[in-house]
Order: sequence, then structure tokens, then C-alpha cells
Amino acid sequence: MHKNLDFSDLLRLIDERSAAFRAAVAAAPDLDAQVPSCPEWTLFDLAQHLGDGRRSWAATVAAGPAATSRLIPEDAPPVPREREALVAWLAASMRDLLDALREAGPDRDCWTWWGASQSPQTSGAVARHQLQQVAVHTYDAQLALGAPEPLPEEAALDGVEDFLFTCCATTSAWPHEPAVVDYHATEGRSWRLWLSADGARVTRVPATAEGEEPDAPAADVSARGTAGELVLFLYGRIPVDALKADGDLRIFDLLFAWEPEG
Repeated sequence: MHKNLDFSDLLRLIDERSAAFRAAVAAAPDLDAQVPSCPEWTLFDLAQHLGDGRRSWAATVAAGPAATSRLIPEDAPPVPREREALVAWLAASMRDLLDALREAGPDRDCWTWWGASQSPQTSGAVARHQLQQVAVHTYDAQLALGAPEPLPEEAALDGVEDFLFTCCATTSAWPHEPAVVDYHATEGRSWRLWLSADGARVTRVPATAEGEEPDAPAADVSARGTAGELVLFLYGRIPVDALKADGDLRIFDLLFAWEPEG
């Protein structure tokens, strides 16, 4: 059974992905270029979102269990329009987040929005989810330049589980017929999502090669691809057609449309 990334690895990968994001901003011919995967945003808008969001999470992590919602720092500098200053502002935003996470360590209690999920409400879980936020938005920025790169494998493998545990798992009732959904990463990891009136729960399952039958009962629908492709699919960046999918594909549409309470 696979292990989660260590806290130090999460911080290292956040740093690496944020550097790749800044490189895309620095190389972009035009900061007003549209971001195809975030069609309402320009590259400048995406940079502002990434920087402001990381400063907000830095303040929230620093507050620890005293926070009752995500905090907005009152003394944050405004986002600059000039490219070189924008890149420096982004680097400072990420330093704030990484410094707050290092100071807190992985086990400190922290406010999060995913209280009813399978992810803990700790600074370590925040770091895990922040890695995916930065990794996916780096893909978005690269896509705006017409040169998207695959997500790093170790980040993506952790990212499939983080999304399922954090964004899918809930105690809110699934409002449709019960369903079982499998996600298979070609790197050799698999997960099963159970949807029922009791909510949505995720389990790791033994990986199966393409064409093999899993030990557990067959899923109603499954998706197979690289871990990076699965993460991009889960975040709505690529369509299900980009994966090998079998079964009742309508379930994926229902999942994307579902907004659990709480």
C-alpha cells in the first residue's frame, strides 16, 4: 500500500511548481492572454488569484486552530501590473505560505473548508491540497502559453488521492442511485469512490492492469490514465474522452454537477 508524500516533499514540490508558474508568467508574450482552462481569466488574473490565495492560506495556517474561517491578510501589498514586479510579488506570496507551513509543521490543527471529508483539518493536509492548487494552476499558465507540461508524477499520484479525499468524500447524501466509481493510475495505484445515501467515501484498492478484473465487485464506471491525466480530469481541465473510461459515464457528469451541503 502506498504512502502519502512526506511534509518536506510537499513543501519542496510546492516550491518547484510555484517556480514553474513564475517562469510561465515571465515567458508569456502577453499577460492579458486568455487562459483556456479558466476562460474568464487572463494570465494576469490567474497570477493574482494564485498570489492572493497563497497569502490568505499563509495567514490561515499561521493562525492555527484560532481561525474560524479563511483569513485575508490586511497588510498584503497590492498586485503589481509590471511583469518583473509581478514575478517578485508571486515569489513573496509563496514564501509567506511556505514559511507559515514550516513554522506550523504537519500536525498542527488548522481551519479548512473540508471538515466533513476524509482529509484531516491540519496544516499538513493544507500543504497537500496547496500543492495541487499550485500544480494545476501552473498547468493553466503553461496552457495559456501553448506549452502545457505534464504534472510531475509524484505530485500527481498524491493529487488523485488528495482530490478524492478532500473534494469528493463527504457525509452529505448522494442524491442519485448508489454508485461505485474506480480511478486507475497507470503508474500502479487505484482508488474506489462509493456513493450512497450515507455520502461519499474513498478507499484505496489494489491496482489492476488494464483488462484485469479487480478483486472487489465491478465498478459502475471507471477511468484509467496517468496520474497527471486523472488529476487534470478531476479538476475539469481535460474531458473524460482523454482517458480510458468504461461503464456509465453519466455518473461522471452527475459528480461534476453535485454540490454537497456543508
